[in-house]
Amino acid sequence: MPRRAGTAGRRGLSHLSPRGDARMVDVSAKPETAREAVASAILRMSPKTLQIVRAGNAPKGDVLGVARTAGILAAKRTHELIPLCHPLRLTGIDVTFSDDDRGVLTIEARVRTVDKTGVEMEALMAASIAALAVYDMVKAVEKGVTIERVALLEKSGGKSGHWKRTQPPAPGTGQPRCRLRPGARSPPAARRRARAREARPRPGYRVGRSEETKRAFLPTERGV
Repeated sequence: MPRRAGTAGRRGLSHLSPRGDARMVDVSAKPETAREAVASAILRMSPKTLQIVRAGNAPKGDVLGVARTAGILAAKRTHELIPLCHPLRLTGIDVTFSDDDRGVLTIEARVRTVDKTGVEMEALMAASIAALAVYDMVKAVEKGVTIERVALLEKSGGKSGHWKRTQPPAPGTGQPRCRLRPGARSPPAARRRARAREARPRPGYRVGRSEETKRAFLPTERGV
């Protein structure tokens, strides 16, 4: 018996059936709307390697041209690599690059469609594969190039509407920076670590009340 469109999944997760089996969500009843998603990836390399990328004379050729093509192809084949993604009729894919003098290359992928589900995964796939293509093109020059901070920056369209990242991910973590509101308390784990550091005994200082503890941490006569 065919599953009705919009059947609720297990514990509210639409990609799980009521029995807990993975499934592709049925989007038959959803309307087609204009949707767009933007994702980015950052590469870090030496300034000298970045100069080669800019000049387009790497050993394998035009780094950015190849990476742009790789990102576009990857977006169009996302459903073949991510098991539960729907095949979508993509109407536009842009892959752009920006850099600075410190050796940081930023890739931005923008994907558009008029369909029943969003293109967040297509944008993330384009940015990721473009970054891998850059690495492949320059690894003969510098094998230590790193890829980091692959992230969705913005999406629009669909039931959830518009969403935009308000701050970039923290370097090296891929997670948003944690900023406390004025007057807010630190997370419990952070408070425990702070108390442990404060309670840690330091050589040369009196710690505790017992004579044994004092003798253990006071400088010996030999060391004076």
